[in-house]
Amino acid sequence: MRILGIDPGSETTGWGVIEGDGRRYRLVDFGSIKASASLKFSTRLLKICQGLEDVIARHTPTDCAIEDGFLATNVKVTMKLGQVRGVAMLCAERAALDIHEYSPRLVKQTVVGYGNAEKHQVQEMVRVLLSLKRAPQPHDAADALAVAICHFHHAGIAQRLLAAEAGVRLTPATATRRRAIR
Repeated sequence: MRILGIDPGSETTGWGVIEGDGRRYRLVDFGSIKASASLKFSTRLLKICQGLEDVIARHTPTDCAIEDGFLATNVKVTMKLGQVRGVAMLCAERAALDIHEYSPRLVKQTVVGYGNAEKHQVQEMVRVLLSLKRAPQPHDAADALAVAICHFHHAGIAQRLLAAEAGVRLTPATATRRRAIR
């Protein structure tokens, strides 16, 4: 399984790709897509879309894990983040990735063990879990990797439960991939 994690942001969208065999995972790549606040919002959305399409084409993930929206105190900010999430989900759907959404609290709980963890705690745990020398920068990329790690753990548990119920032994070839929409 190769997972693309996305931390949506209207100025900086973090992304991270990990892969694993169902038991262990490793880092493939990570980064961020920066869209200057001086650009029109629609232009920023296009830049994010093109950046994510490039990441998907380069790394060919099978799954996309995206951080679910949260309710900001500013309604405009909440709506803009929703639009960025929509663009990210559209890119993933176009590439026929299996899309999974996780709340920020569940991601922190899964990766750090505490649902109210601070950004630096998430960065440090991502560094430890992926055996990196330094914490991923910017924090948006670390958050995206945390979302991917969260999906790896939750998807692995779900697959093992379903396999146990069906009496089937899981192998890497058991994973299926949807066809791309063209």
